[in-house]
Parts: sequence; structure tokens; C-alpha cells
Amino acid sequence: MILSLSTAKRRMQLSACPHGDARPILPYLRKVLGENVAERADAIVVGGGLAGLVAAAELADAGRRVIILEQEGENSLGGQAFWSLGGLFFVDSPEQRRLRIRDSRELAMQDWLGSAQFDRPEDAWPRRTAEAFVDFAAGEMRSWLHGMGMRWFPVVGWAERGGGHAHGHGNSVPRFHITWGTGPGAIEPFERRVREHVANGRIELRFRHQASRLVTTDGAVTGVAGEVLEPSDVERGQQSGRAVIGSFEVSAGAVLVTSGGIGGNHDLVRKAWPVARLGPAPKRMVSGVPHHVDGRMIAITQEAGAAVINADRMWHYTEGVTNWAPIWPNHGIRILPGPSSMWFDARGNRLPAPCLPGFDTLSTLKHILATGYEYSWFVLTQSIIKKEFALSGSEQNPDFTSKSWRAVLKSRRGKGAPPPVEAFKQKGEDFVVRNSLVELVDGMNALTGERLIDHDHLKMQIEARDREIDNPFCKDAQVTAINGARTYLGDKLIRTAKPHRILDPAHGPLIAVRLNILTRKTLGGLHTNLDSQVLDVSGDPIPGLYAAGEVSGFGGGGYHGYNALEGTFLGGCIFSGRNAGRHSARSV
Repeated sequence: MILSLSTAKRRMQLSACPHGDARPILPYLRKVLGENVAERADAIVVGGGLAGLVAAAELADAGRRVIILEQEGENSLGGQAFWSLGGLFFVDSPEQRRLRIRDSRELAMQDWLGSAQFDRPEDAWPRRTAEAFVDFAAGEMRSWLHGMGMRWFPVVGWAERGGGHAHGHGNSVPRFHITWGTGPGAIEPFERRVREHVANGRIELRFRHQASRLVTTDGAVTGVAGEVLEPSDVERGQQSGRAVIGSFEVSAGAVLVTSGGIGGNHDLVRKAWPVARLGPAPKRMVSGVPHHVDGRMIAITQEAGAAVINADRMWHYTEGVTNWAPIWPNHGIRILPGPSSMWFDARGNRLPAPCLPGFDTLSTLKHILATGYEYSWFVLTQSIIKKEFALSGSEQNPDFTSKSWRAVLKSRRGKGAPPPVEAFKQKGEDFVVRNSLVELVDGMNALTGERLIDHDHLKMQIEARDREIDNPFCKDAQVTAINGARTYLGDKLIRTAKPHRILDPAHGPLIAVRLNILTRKTLGGLHTNLDSQVLDVSGDPIPGLYAAGEVSGFGGGGYHGYNALEGTFLGGCIFSGRNAGRHSARSV
């Protein structure tokens, strides 16, 4: 049974509220009845991830009463952003200038458009959103976040360097600013603001509330209905149950969908996979996001009239390794490589440029899938893994996450690789460590059971590369990239090993890493305008409906276009969430 709000109030007034205000005990009523009372808020936010927290905080700051609906438990507040490395895309930041990096809004826009390659009529709003985001990243973004207490590691990362042309894909300069505190550090200012509003009664957090329908009235979205799931005390990221114990319906002047993408639902990933552009969808992938990143709200929002665009655009990594200590099902971790590891396909053939570590993700993905296999190999040395391997994720970088400079220095300047990397080297099922190339090849073939790697062929390619190291002149694109990376002080200090021969025993042991396809980001999504209003199939705003974050392709329905520049996932959640919160606050 679902009681009307007026009936509930009258009953509670008679029994417990002689002064007539039933609002403080409505949560108690819901608990007693085992179901929610139909009621009204100014705005409903569906999803308690980063975009949802940003939007809710902005709404409450404007004096609006907000309900956040989250299908997971309270310890999952912040969503998948919690697990991120916390990288943000800034343009012409103080951190860049200290490292003598010359950046500008014009250069960043050139890089963005060269990466996005917008080529569809429906890319009009994604392009405008991209331009607005670059303006934000080159303008008030850093100062706004800094004012909330956010800080960043002083060395700027240079991820996704691109395919080799100035007008093409990739970052021309380092722009990847790691948040001090990683993903939790990026969430913290917004969760703090939300918690303050919870305390003053402006925001209500409703966990284990799974939306299944958007309520519409005369063409406008006016509420959300769904199911109350059984309580869950699983740890953050772990798979929770879906048993239903009740139902709910809440009405509001604005509904904001901030429910994330599809990376945890491999069936949806394969359904949307662009076969003609990237090759066949992999039969096996590892999951770079928790299971609750299930994409279910996309179809639900479509049923309310919303348009989805660019669903075939997606961002998955090629450097995934199976987590030896998994948190969610099929848990994979991405290696963030420096430039020195040699990259081979499943048969032991070296990958061509621009398929180099850290350069062009989707070109590399396409190349790997074209081989007929779904995995590839890094071959490297202990010297390379010590200096160049980083693992994506807050839990894989406890020194940064804990905000301890002492821990950072101990971890990054120790005798071996950082402890999480060493743990994977010792325990990860995708790692082969041997003292000779013969033993390494035997281990690689034993791991796959396919015996595809020929020792002599692999040795020939490694020796050819090693000869290029012995003199200052070079025709090898990767060796040239290594030398170029070391001209940047940040890479020379912490991300690029001194050039050396792979087969030099002094730099051993030899290491091979089997690399799996790892699911990550949905680049398309709900079609939105710059105010984060959701558009229908005719391109008109649906009254009362907004979207932000990954569910909207981080804004516009795909503001990345075909390729992403690192640091723009969290940044897009913040930007679109802020827009959604501020604009919807003006409409209710």
C-alpha cells in the first residue's frame, strides 16, 4: 500500500504531531510501513555518483529541497568516481606553468576537436558542450575547486598522447592533474556539501531505492517511481542483492538523471559495439567499473521520451589485468604505462606506431582485435616496471589516496616498484617473470596454453630495438618517443625509465604482462543541451528532465566525440552536474 501524503500527514498529526508538521517523522512512517509515502520534492536526483552529488549540492545551495535516489547502500555514495585516480583536465594551470608547460585554450581546443572528430548532425550539442568545457577547464574550474579545498599532485601527467599529427587525436602537452586524495579526494568537497544540506534538511539521501519509471504528466517529467531493495551491508564496490521489499513514488518539479554508463553490463557494451569501426566485440573482457554501472536508466529515460545519441561511441582500455584481489565481479585494473614497454600482439608481433604505450587507445584496440585475438603483451624489465608502471584506481594508489607525502616518497622512491605494482607482479595471473628470454617465452605460452610465441621471432624484434638504444640516432618510433618523453621534467623524474636494452641482465628480470580488454566509459548517451536539459527525438527539451555525467556522454550526448582525453571523465561529471543543478534550480 502507498498512502497519499495528505492521508499520512493527517494520521501522524493525530498520533504524534499535535502542532501539525509531519515532515520530521515521514522517514519514520516509511520505515514502519515498509513502503514509501508518495510525496513531493523540488528536485529528484537519480544516482549518487559524482555528477549527482555536484547537482544536488548546487540545487540545495539555491534553497531547493532535493531527494537523492541511489540503488546501492550508503557506503557506495560517490559511485565509480571513488575508484578513480582522480585525474582532472586543466588548461594553463599553475602546476603546468611550474613545470614550464606552455598551454592555452586554443591549443586545448585544437586537441579536443582533433580527438573528437565530430562528424554527425547530432554532434551540434556535443560540440558546443565540448567548447564550453574547455572554456571551463581553462577558466574558473581549478579556482572553483581549489576554493572548496581540492588540491593536486605537483607533477602533471601526460596521458593519451595521440596518433602522431598536430591536428589529430591526443594531448599536445601534459594536462592530467591527479587530485591529492585521488577519487575520494575529488568526491569529498561535494559529499561534504551534500552532508551539510542533509543536516539542515534540504537534502534527503534514500539508499537502496532503484528507479524503474519516470512519471510524466502532460508531456513533462514530474516524478520517479521504483522499488525499495533489501538492505545491504556489502563493502563499497561489491555486488549487492536486488531483492525487492517495497515500492516508492516521489514527485518533483525537476528530475535529474545522473546514473552513470554501461561499463559494468557487458551485454549492453557488446550490443552497442561499433563493429565496422573497431572490429568484432570481444567475447571476453574484464570490468574496469563495478557491477552497478549497469546502464538501466538509459532505457528507462528513453521510455519517457528522451533521445539517445552516439551510443556506438565508447572508451575501453587495452591494458587491463585481472585483479588478484577482486572487489567486484570480473574485476580488472588498468595499467597506466610509461613509454618504454615493448608491445606485442598474441602471436608475438610488435605493434606498429601509433600503437605505443600511452598514445592512442582506440587505434590500439582496433589493431589488437584485427589480429583475431583479444589480448596482447607487454615485454619489459624490472627497471621499467619500477619507474613506469602505475595502476589506475584509488585503492591501487594508497599513498596518493591517503594524502601522505611520506608514503608517496617511500612508495615511489623505494628499491622496487610501488607495493601495489609489486603485488601484481608476484600474484597477478597475467604476469610472467623470468631471468631469460627463453624462460619468459615458455611462461607466456604456458599462461595462454596456445603456444603462439616463437622465441627466435620475439628475440629478433627485441634485439633490433635494443640496437637503436646504443646510439643517439634512431628510426624506431618508440625509442624516439622515449627520448622525447624525457625532455619533459615530470616524465624524466617519475614516469620514464632511462633508456636501456631490454635484454641487458643488469636491468632484469624480464617481465611479460598479458593485457586484456577492460571496459570503462560510455562516450554517448542521453541527448542534452548546455543547460543539461534532456532532449526528445525532435531535439526539443523535455520539461522537467535533466541529465548529467556519463549517462549523458558527460554532456551533450557525447562531448568527447570518438576519442577521450584523460582527465575529462571526472571533469565532465563536475561540469555537467553543476550545469544541471544550477539550471534546474531556476526552473523549480
